[in-house]
Amino acid sequence: MTIALRRTGRAENAGLAIEAVGLEKSFGPTQALAGLDLEVEPGTVLGVLGPNGSGKTTAVRALTTLLRPDRGIARVAGFDVVAQASEVRRRIGLAGQSAALDESLTGTANLVMIGQLFRLPRSESQHRAAELLARLDLADAAGRGVKTYSGGMRRRLDLAASLVSRPPVLFLDEPTAGLDPRSRLVLWDIIRSLVADGTTVLLTTQYLEEADQLADRVVVIDKGAVIAQGSSDELKAQVGGDRIGVTVAAERDLAAAREVLARYAQGEVHTDPDRRVVDALVPTGAGCIPAIAAAMSTAGVVMDDVGMLRPSLDDVFLTLTGHSAGPAAIAGEKVEQLV
Repeated sequence: MTIALRRTGRAENAGLAIEAVGLEKSFGPTQALAGLDLEVEPGTVLGVLGPNGSGKTTAVRALTTLLRPDRGIARVAGFDVVAQASEVRRRIGLAGQSAALDESLTGTANLVMIGQLFRLPRSESQHRAAELLARLDLADAAGRGVKTYSGGMRRRLDLAASLVSRPPVLFLDEPTAGLDPRSRLVLWDIIRSLVADGTTVLLTTQYLEEADQLADRVVVIDKGAVIAQGSSDELKAQVGGDRIGVTVAAERDLAAAREVLARYAQGEVHTDPDRRVVDALVPTGAGCIPAIAAAMSTAGVVMDDVGMLRPSLDDVFLTLTGHSAGPAAIAGEKVEQLV
């Protein structure tokens, strides 16, 4: 019965691959989703950004029929996630934050088993397994037990498992969390190739660069609701200032450079010791570069470079939510796992 899920009165948009209108979900006193609205066009990537506990995982679980929303409407591939849950499941793939694999089986056996769960003939399951293992650069490890796989290999195999049934819509819930930079780049290339073939992807992430690289559109959610959305460039334009970056000649000058830049900055001054860079949002923009350069010289700071930097999605995230985008909030992560 889905009466509680149809109180928004909004007409169905059959052209959307994913649609959520006014989704609400509570767990006791904790409201995980508070009227969440999402729209994803076919063949595109929607990046969903939010701090730990913001409702990202709850949204994915609701859209993939793993949780029943309390209120609102949600459709995937044109089917209602509550009233037509079985139709939705036939058309989606899901790769979560941890690989859902049988470690006692080989890579091939895992994928064949999943194919048979989708009622594919065994021969077709075997063909599909070989195809995916090759595509995800796992062919050499196909006959090995999954317990011998590295973290990056497991994540790629989990992605392969979500693709066995050739789903037109793919949900990726922080798929690169904890991966090394090389493995992350490999997964990015795979996601790009899937989208090029027509797959629709909803990607939750805490990596701002990941959303910048992959997403056609980005939504920022906090406390279970969308607080901003648009293209990466459109969101960056909302920061309302220009970023100035100063590269010092010696790491010992970073503290002094930070102190000088703080006089002109709007908000926090960021420091990158590896690159010997300090940067901050400056309301007056490029016009203050000569003054900053002079102040650095007066303070005895030798600069290699000073100039304008484009705002990052990290700046947008912090401005909109007041939270860091990093995965450091362990307590929040525990809440997110529950909701």
